[in-house]
Amino acid sequence: MRLIALGGVIGAGLFVGSGVVVRSAGPAAVLSFLAAGTLTVLIMRMLAEMTVARPAQGSFYVHVRETLGPRAGFAVGWLYWYFFVIVVAVEAVAGGRIVRLWLPGAPLWAVSLVLMALLTATNMVSARSYGEFEYWFSSVKVVAIVVFLFLGALYLLGLWPGAHGGGPAQLTAHGGFAPHGVGAVLAAVVPCVGFFTGAEIVTIAAAESMEPERAVARAIRSIVLRVVAFYVLSVFVVVAVVPWTSRAVEVSPYAAVLERLAVPAAGTVMNAIVLIAVLSCLNSALYTSSRMLFALTRNGDAPRGFTRLSASGVPRRALLAGTSVGYLSVIAAWISPDVVFRFLINSYGAIALFVYLAIAVAQVRMRRRLERAAPERLTLKMWLFPWLSWVTVGLMAAVIGAMAVLPDSRAQFWLSLLTLAVVLAAYEIRRRVRRS
Repeated sequence: MRLIALGGVIGAGLFVGSGVVVRSAGPAAVLSFLAAGTLTVLIMRMLAEMTVARPAQGSFYVHVRETLGPRAGFAVGWLYWYFFVIVVAVEAVAGGRIVRLWLPGAPLWAVSLVLMALLTATNMVSARSYGEFEYWFSSVKVVAIVVFLFLGALYLLGLWPGAHGGGPAQLTAHGGFAPHGVGAVLAAVVPCVGFFTGAEIVTIAAAESMEPERAVARAIRSIVLRVVAFYVLSVFVVVAVVPWTSRAVEVSPYAAVLERLAVPAAGTVMNAIVLIAVLSCLNSALYTSSRMLFALTRNGDAPRGFTRLSASGVPRRALLAGTSVGYLSVIAAWISPDVVFRFLINSYGAIALFVYLAIAVAQVRMRRRLERAAPERLTLKMWLFPWLSWVTVGLMAAVIGAMAVLPDSRAQFWLSLLTLAVVLAAYEIRRRVRRS
């Protein structure tokens, strides 16, 4: 469970996407990741409190439904499902592009569909099968980051053969620590928060563990410092070893560091690690989308046909539903990459942030109810309640508001808002049909 929690936030965004943040904020990107990591830790603590006090199939979907009402629950559940079925397609396409580096003659769409089919097959077996694959995927990612930090430390301390030109002086050598100003550092927090998305998967997986309350409590505690340390320290190593103005940092920051250290076959090593990160995200997306759809059926928010379980306890129909959408999205990436697929990518960009905001508000309400009715359930509590909870709500709202005005994220915000509007309209249609 702890590796699932760690692996959920260590994706291709860290290994590749962090370079874009460094390029936009300079060495001060370290502060952007620290701020985003702190906000994510606060959200996860709030979610852990609710999950330990009230374990449920569907986790935060159930918590939001019980505290903010059926409409909010319906919206959060379907938005989260939509988010991860698009992640399935995005990660499948990303994985296909990496595989094609070694198999250049293979069609991208075919490789992507093969990767998706293989991981769908493993998820069809049992929840344990998903857990086993994710355990090994996450293990490789964690080991890769630990080794990277170790090698970077040797270089910065002058203990690496041929070490020169790096160190703290590198942080201010090319235009200063924050060359584009404080505004760029704050703006970079928005994409950084997206990189941390996935830690909440552990609360969904906990419903199928032997001791859900204990599993979530231990997993959340274990990632608080480790996740922030992995991101912040690894980005610090990047900007301290390689000039942030280097084009190589934007393309692949970790590979740029390994090449500076003259590690043999650095590009191939990083491609292999990024592929594992992509497969891990794909594996988690398939699992999470199927369990969320299954949870939606429990309250009549999704067709009852998706409720059926296999002999091993897998909601295979729900799994195939998400996979089918993923297949269609991969085909869209092949037929219309600049129109349909780009629309799909933009239409889910802010959805996770909407869900996180709902989680934060739900925690405030549930905590007050539990303090009145069942205080003995609060064995794991949010720090400094209610003040820190409301600060977290405000910060998450500020991040979403920033998405609406920043040029790089404006399209994602408005198309994600359109997705939210469609889901809310679907709820109204379903409600009126039931009433009639």
